Amino acid sequence: MNTLKLDMVQYDCPYIRTTREHDITFHTQHWDFNQADRTLETRLLAIGENPKELHGALETLTGYEMLQGYELLSRKQNTALIRSRIDETDAMQTIRDNDGYVTGPFVIRNGSEIWNVGFDRERLADDALSELDASNEFTVKGDDSVHIDDFFDILQNVESLGAMLRALQNLTDRERETLETAVEKGYFSTPRGATLDDVAGEFDISKMGASKNLRRSQRKVLRRIVRVMNDVEAQMELQDET
Repeated sequence: MNTLKLDMVQYDCPYIRTTREHDITFHTQHWDFNQADRTLETRLLAIGENPKELHGALETLTGYEMLQGYELLSRKQNTALIRSRIDETDAMQTIRDNDGYVTGPFVIRNGSEIWNVGFDRERLADDALSELDASNEFTVKGDDSVHIDDFFDILQNVESLGAMLRALQNLTDRERETLETAVEKGYFSTPRGATLDDVAGEFDISKMGASKNLRRSQRKVLRRIVRVMNDVEAQMELQDET
């Protein structure tokens, strides 16, 4: 299987056109292609730079002719979950005509879209890229062939990886923000790029408060990582015995 990560610019995609006008990012949560009317229904997480930017972006999105359906499912501050349906774009048709398929989520920001698509044969991937080059702008960010053994490794550990993701989701907003800030500022680097006081200052809390938030987040994440490591090791030992 040939998998491609493409940084794609589609001039007929309403999502991409919206990100050219507003500081917003779309992350796909679920998608379904309707063969009958050649439309793509997608659930998207929309994250604006701020609530005003999100509001303006959603208004802009609903004004495009390519948009055939729109529903705001939920909204909180600068984040919204939407369900929308758009006509098939030129690039989408090219991928499908060459037996391509989605292998990962789409991320749309700054006027372009990261696509993760796959092809069963290298020839099909080459044909698709050749056709895309005729009417679209894109950059190949990755070109990897997935070996069948790698594919099975992913499948066998899906449950463990899912458990780790759920552990991350169980972090409170403050725990997650504290951990992210500590990593970004270099608190865990050697030598350290920031002290605990620096981290606490980002949230205007005491050093003890920052320490508690950091310890809680580390405990939740590391506990799950260790379990995943043990699960993977046990799976590998079982394979060696067979």
